[in-house]
Amino acid sequence: MPVPLILAVLAIVFRVTRFVTSDELARPIREYVDRRFGPDSRPAYLVGCGWCASIWVAAVAVPVAYRYGDRPWFRLLATGFGASWLYGIAATQLDD
Repeated sequence: MPVPLILAVLAIVFRVTRFVTSDELARPIREYVDRRFGPDSRPAYLVGCGWCASIWVAAVAVPVAYRYGDRPWFRLLATGFGASWLYGIAATQLDD
């Protein structure tokens, strides 16, 4: 895989994982999993643990990138995820 595609996959994995495990907008997903399986269940742990969730996000992102990485829609999507990721890093450093 070319380096730009690897970086695109990293951006997708980071942002999707962060969204699922930490973002306020995904809280209903985490709450549903807690109610459905219990707060001490493995599924609840999975959606609350970035380290744990990232392997599964990567398991989807890598083959998709391998197959569609040369398509404009994939590059646009990956660029959006990357921009969001970089903004998040900058915002945590710049906000007081």
